[in-house]
Amino acid sequence: MTSPSLFSRQAWTGIVVCCVVLAALPLLNLLFADGHPLHVPSYMVSLIGKFMCYALAALALDMVWGYAGILSLGHGVFFALGAYAHGMYLMRAIGREGSYASDLPDFMVFLDWKTYPWFWAGTDSFWYCLALVVLVPGVLAFVFGYFAFRSRIKGVYFSIITQAMTYAFMLLFFRNNTGFGGNNGFTDFKRILGYSISAPGTKATLYLVTLAALLAALLLCRAIVKSRLGRVLQGVRDSESRLMFIGYNPLWFKLFVWTLSAVLCGIAGALYVPQVGIINPSEMSPANSIEMVIWAAVGGRGTLLGPIVGAFSVNGLKSWFTGAFPDLWLFALGLIFILVTIYLPQGLAGLTARWRKEQA
Repeated sequence: MTSPSLFSRQAWTGIVVCCVVLAALPLLNLLFADGHPLHVPSYMVSLIGKFMCYALAALALDMVWGYAGILSLGHGVFFALGAYAHGMYLMRAIGREGSYASDLPDFMVFLDWKTYPWFWAGTDSFWYCLALVVLVPGVLAFVFGYFAFRSRIKGVYFSIITQAMTYAFMLLFFRNNTGFGGNNGFTDFKRILGYSISAPGTKATLYLVTLAALLAALLLCRAIVKSRLGRVLQGVRDSESRLMFIGYNPLWFKLFVWTLSAVLCGIAGALYVPQVGIINPSEMSPANSIEMVIWAAVGGRGTLLGPIVGAFSVNGLKSWFTGAFPDLWLFALGLIFILVTIYLPQGLAGLTARWRKEQA
């Protein structure tokens, strides 16, 4: 599949314009008072920040599905693990401001824990937790991917075991004795790096960091796709047996892009937590991983920009739909996926390419 957006002059112009507009939103929220025509509500800043985290996760999935042909139904676990890793620091940063005025998080006091579990050691350090954000999803993906790819598990079988993996982690994290808050997870965050997490300036900073991370990830993925490595990955997608015949070992190429994708997804989860204010095991549900696939499919897999557009489009529609028809959203989401599969197999990016071709 050839991407229509790697990247034309119009695509670059669109990227720059979108970045400027997105960067302006938190500034308009800070500079203009409520009621001013140029004021952007705080809820809108938080909502778009959340969408950008989803867009980063969709971009990560596109690298493995769109360019290496590896369909994952378990990327929700990498997203959630990155969120939990950052959430551990945010819980430690609450200090004695919890309901029980204890050095331990409220959920540990409630469950009669006397001290932190061993794996919480060092989580009072922001930088240590940032390392965990990268290492925990990355190591899990590397180990899982090594054994799966070495065994030449592919296609629907690989998709099924990734879904089983995320479901197993969800059940594990729902247990109260694992030290991650059980079904309530982590919430009631107070500060990050000493700043109030609810302050408008902090929210604006988190938003802009998310935008910068999304742009950096897009440029990194584009560089990989345009390189020789990217061409090998597309060879894995299109004809893995032929690639092996000419002397390449697909194992390490697949393992690289799989691990990179997991790390990007973990970073997306880490940026998601302070902006949304909660992380619990429901983020690991198989349904969330399937939604990521739908974002990529709607936008157009194998295009980089397409999944980002798909994440914004689907989640924007979800925000409206769940307000207007809350009981019908899952039916609407299923219908969207069916219609896109039948009539827009290349997603919105393919529709744009077809329109440009007709205009030429």
